[in-house]
Amino acid sequence: MKSATSLLVATAFLALAACDSAAENEVEQTAEAIDESYEAEADINRALAEGTPQEEAVDEGADRLEAEGEAIKDDLEDQADDLDTAPQ
Repeated sequence: MKSATSLLVATAFLALAACDSAAENEVEQTAEAIDESYEAEADINRALAEGTPQEEAVDEGADRLEAEGEAIKDDLEDQADDLDTAPQ
């Protein structure tokens, strides 16, 4: 079921990407990579702190990292959308 859902999401993404300019697609890919890097850092921090006295504080910091990565991604995607609406 998970692979079928992944396939549907990928197909929808490709269909939407076909409507975007190359520049918009590049910015969106970069935005996604940045967000994923923040998530990976948060996961690593959580794993390293698991079972330690700092686990709760690290988890809160990891949540902030994830939120920051998501905010950066959203901002970049908004800017990418403006690329296609700006007069050429």
